[in-house]
Amino acid sequence: MNFNTKVIHGGQHHESATGSVNVPVFLTSTFAQKSPGVHSGYEYSRAANPTRQALEDSLASIENGARGLAFGSGLAAIDCVLKLLNPGDEVVAVDDLYGGTYRMFTRLFEKYQLKFTFVSFDDAAKLADIITDKTKLIWIETPTNPLMKLVDIKAVVEVAKGKDILVAVDNTFATPYLQRPIDMGADIVMHSATKYLGGHSDVIAGALVAKDAELGEKLHFIQFASGGILGPHDSYLVLRGIKTLALRVQRHSENGMAVAKYLESHPAVDKVIYPGLESHPQYELAKSQMKDFGGMVSFTFKSGKKEDAIKFLEKVRVFTLAESLGGVESLANHPALMTHASIPSEKRAELGITDDLVRLSVGIEDAEDLIADLERAFS
Repeated sequence: MNFNTKVIHGGQHHESATGSVNVPVFLTSTFAQKSPGVHSGYEYSRAANPTRQALEDSLASIENGARGLAFGSGLAAIDCVLKLLNPGDEVVAVDDLYGGTYRMFTRLFEKYQLKFTFVSFDDAAKLADIITDKTKLIWIETPTNPLMKLVDIKAVVEVAKGKDILVAVDNTFATPYLQRPIDMGADIVMHSATKYLGGHSDVIAGALVAKDAELGEKLHFIQFASGGILGPHDSYLVLRGIKTLALRVQRHSENGMAVAKYLESHPAVDKVIYPGLESHPQYELAKSQMKDFGGMVSFTFKSGKKEDAIKFLEKVRVFTLAESLGGVESLANHPALMTHASIPSEKRAELGITDDLVRLSVGIEDAEDLIADLERAFS
C-alpha cells in the first residue's frame, strides 16, 4: 500500500462479529476464557485490548516496522525504551532535546546509574569518537525541538552498525508522512502521539514502533510489566486521527512554508528556523530525508528582547498561546518559559534557546488568516 492508503487500511480489519468498519471501543478490563488458559487472544486489557491492538497495528504499518505499541503519553513510551537498559549503560542523545525528555534522562534515570551524554549531531561521523563499549542507545530527535536541527539518520545508523547499539528516533515533528526512520535503518521510532498522530489536541498518548519482532516483544513485555498503556477510548481517538494524517500534514507543511517565508521577510524578525528554507544550514539534508518540511517554525527578534516575544505572544488571536503542537489549530509557544523551562538556563543559552525565541505550530487554517494574525501581533 502507498501511504495515503496505509493510514486508512494499514493493519486494519473489519470487526469480525458485526462487520463494523471502524474498530469498536472495547471498554473492558478482562475477557472470558473457554477453559483456564484457553482464550481468543485476549486475557486482560493491560496485556492487550482489541482497540489498542488496532492502533498498534496501524502504527507498525505507517512506520514500516514489525511491532507497534501505544502508551499513556510520549514520556511513557520513552520510559519503556530506557528500561531496556541496565545500570552502567550509556546513552548518547542529541543536545537540542525536548525538555520533558531531558528532564526524564537527567532527573529520573541518572539516579539508576544510566549515563547520558548530550552532543551536537551536526557531524554524525564524530559520534565514533564519543561512543564507548558501554554505549547502548543513541537517542535522536529530527527535526529537534525547538531549534529545528536535523540529524542524518542514515549516517548515525552507519556509525552504530555492528556495535550492539540501538538507534531510536523521536519522529514526532516529522511524522511518518514526511520521514520514516526505520527505512533508514533505525531500530525504534517514538512519537508523542498527542501531537500530529492524534492531531486534534484532545488526547495524551505515546507510541513506539520496533524494527524487528524480537525487539518489539522485549518492549511489549516492559509495557505489560510497567503498565503504561493507552486506554481504549484514547486509542480510538489516535486511530481516528491517523486516518487523516496525510491530508493534515500536507496542509501543515504548505502553511508552515508560507508562514516561514512571511517571517523571513519581516523587519522585526532576526532569524527564522524552518527546514524548508534555503537559509536553514541543513536544507539539503532536509530535502534528502524528508518528503516535505512540516508545520513547525521557530524565530527570534532583531531586538533580542524577551519582552518583545512576550508582547507578540500576548497579541496573537488566531494562533493560541499554549503548550503542545501538531493539532489542527495553530499554537504559539515561548520555549524558555514553557516547554523547555525544565532545562537549566545556562544549558538553554548554550544551545541557542534564547529568551526571544518563539516556536509556532502552524495549523491547517487558511494561510492568509494566519499571516494576518502574525502581522497584527507584530504591530
